Amino acid sequence: MIFKNYKTKLGLFVTVGILLFFLAIFIIGKQKNLFNPVFEIKAHFNNVSGLQVGNAVRFSGINVGTVDQIRIINDSTVQISMLVKKEVQKFIKEDSEAGIGSEGIIGDKLVVLSRGGTTDKIVKEGQLIGSTEPVETDAIMESLQITADNAAIATEEIAEILAKVNSGKGSLGKLINDNSMAEDLDATMTNLKTSTKKLDENMEAAKHNFLLRGYFKKKKKAEERKKATLEKEAKKSK
Repeated sequence: MIFKNYKTKLGLFVTVGILLFFLAIFIIGKQKNLFNPVFEIKAHFNNVSGLQVGNAVRFSGINVGTVDQIRIINDSTVQISMLVKKEVQKFIKEDSEAGIGSEGIIGDKLVVLSRGGTTDKIVKEGQLIGSTEPVETDAIMESLQITADNAAIATEEIAEILAKVNSGKGSLGKLINDNSMAEDLDATMTNLKTSTKKLDENMEAAKHNFLLRGYFKKKKKAEERKKATLEKEAKKSK
């Protein structure tokens, strides 16, 4: 009885193991496009930025293939071979380009294929297509760090300027904090307004002065003639 239970358990264990094995093969094969017709395209890069064999190939936001091989051609060129679903080939043009992106900010690397568009010729089996070099994450972080440092310096300098202004240093600080300077500025503006008003009154009085009356009449007539001439020219142009 014990022996029969042992054989039953062993059989169940082996059956479950075989099922898990075939399930794993199916999942991996589906991811690697082992059960779908595929075609190969290639691209050259100076730096693959951490891309690995098995990473996804994406077209129009959809995973359409995998990276099959990464090979160093020379000291400045790396060749990537990609296996892409055959059904997608008709959408990829000869002028399409391969670029290296990532899943999110810190996700796995992947190859992104552009649509192309300047030609109607479809990419061929094994064809080498153009590429765009990836932007290194380290370079982005370095740029952000420089920007942050500059912002910190600018903030510190602005804080120093405001501190000097609040303490009354400099012309702006004296103007803001010195009441007498503000009062002098107000008095100057008041005097300017008064002078302007008096100038207008003097001009009005001069117009009624019999010695200058002729001058202002001539000036007025000249302005009226000029206005009439402009009106005639406007009517002619219509």
